[in-house]
Amino acid sequence: MPALPLGEPVPDDGRLPADVGQRVRAAARDGAARTFSLYVHVPFCTVRCGYCDFNTYTAVDLGPGAGRGDYWESAVTELDFAADVLASSDVPARPLHTVFFGGGTPTLLPAADLVRILQAAVDRFGIAPGAEVTTEANPDTITPEYARQLAAGGFTRLSLGMQSAVPHVLATLERTHRPESVPAAVAAAREAGLEVSLDLIYGTAGESLADWRATLEAAVVLAPDHVSAYSLIVEEGTKLGAQVARGEVADVDPDDQADKYLLAEELLGAAGYRWYEVSNWARDPQGSGVHRARHNVAYWEDQDWWGIGPGAHSHLAGVRFWNAKHPAAYAQRLATGVTPAVGRERPDADARRLERIMLAVRTVDGLPTAELVSETPGEAARTRGAIAELIAAGLLDGRAAVDGRIVPTLEGRLRNDAIVRALAGF
Repeated sequence: MPALPLGEPVPDDGRLPADVGQRVRAAARDGAARTFSLYVHVPFCTVRCGYCDFNTYTAVDLGPGAGRGDYWESAVTELDFAADVLASSDVPARPLHTVFFGGGTPTLLPAADLVRILQAAVDRFGIAPGAEVTTEANPDTITPEYARQLAAGGFTRLSLGMQSAVPHVLATLERTHRPESVPAAVAAAREAGLEVSLDLIYGTAGESLADWRATLEAAVVLAPDHVSAYSLIVEEGTKLGAQVARGEVADVDPDDQADKYLLAEELLGAAGYRWYEVSNWARDPQGSGVHRARHNVAYWEDQDWWGIGPGAHSHLAGVRFWNAKHPAAYAQRLATGVTPAVGRERPDADARRLERIMLAVRTVDGLPTAELVSETPGEAARTRGAIAELIAAGLLDGRAAVDGRIVPTLEGRLRNDAIVRALAGF
């Protein structure tokens, strides 16, 4: 499991640098008001999947305020702390634009606990009309009653970890649900009035192209509002990483993953889904973007969010900070009135520019060309040359470039790193 970055210390009271509030107000005055979202990390799982490097734990009880039974209390305590920090740091109040419960498996907690946390957040910050409120879920944890409780409590969207429709692929990934659990969970969500997103993974050892086609076809039949399809990444420090290193499991094959990505674009596109980020498609026959994952879009657009929970990261007007990683340490800090944040940083201009390029050129909206060519004359000339070369190589959309946007082609989505390197001057 990767370590948290070191950063600089955070004051015990969590107070933010004085210019954070100034930056938020300035953005609003300039007509570019920053949205404010909430991420809630629920770090519990029944089984730790071999490919996973997220901050998750299988133990039911990790100490006071850190077990499944009372975790919600620690989350609410951090919400109180967050509200106090924002007020004392003179950051203007903003209603929640989106809320996302991730994990782990948030739905291992009772629906009532998730609703308690959400209601506490709304009580402290307010929530924008029509705000998107999502929780991730393992298909086995969703029943009609659970979905009804979520919807009644203010949730609007369910993100189901389907991953695959093929049993042997699920077994390799160490997923605990059965393929038939997914349609039942989707039906429960639909009956409750929740939007549905399906998360898929491709490129698992032993997964054939026919297996991946079966997964995509099974997903399309369920008619979700949104599909995320991620290539399997073998992370160092995971069980799968160790198995690959020992030669027990085959490493991922980039050519195989490229073929599977192209198949995803073909089948999802034919079914009325439009890509809007390299790994994400939304049901969008009219091109309105209505079913895009707005919480993720807020990340990609560098908006503001507070991350609740152990190891959660936050971002406010260029300042980033992160919480103690272990649930027991996180809960203990809150219990003693100390900020759960253990480090923070403010990336410099070069780091922000690189991140902006990396995120924006993964999206259908792209990166405004003016953001790159407004540098020194020499840098502007280099950037224009790089854009021209990328268009000639078939990696950037020439029509979008005429409109002043840098947008990848289908081939560019497959070779996104090459676009980033060229634009960043690597």
